[in-house]
Amino acid sequence: MEEDIESMSDNDVWDLVELPEGMKFIGCKWIIKTKKNSKGNIERYKARLVVKGLTQKEGIDYKETFSPVSSKDSFKTIITWVAYFDLELHQMDVKTVFLNGDIDKTIYIVQPENFVSGNQKYMVCKLKKSICGLK
Repeated sequence: MEEDIESMSDNDVWDLVELPEGMKFIGCKWIIKTKKNSKGNIERYKARLVVKGLTQKEGIDYKETFSPVSSKDSFKTIITWVAYFDLELHQMDVKTVFLNGDIDKTIYIVQPENFVSGNQKYMVCKLKKSICGLK
């Protein structure tokens, strides 16, 4: 969890602010996954902060959704080009993939559980960048 919070801090994902009158906030929760090695032994635990986007209403909180995904056909096309043109292909893993998109709407979320700022418990997080779970 600390790693995820540190990554969000480094990427300037939100500001702690007072919730303006008449505005609502969205909840958030931690999703924890167990990563195992090739032998099936637990290697580590991975935590990700996710916004409870189901509370968002279409037409009010968002207009459209977009989820960048790749298909098998796209992958096969890229591999074909690499082979045909004798190119090099490198793989990369992006840990903060959902933190890259700027937000054009004002969205407030509660402070993440166990990471509430001591003297600012009444404040909320005003998102500047997208995180998992938003629509």
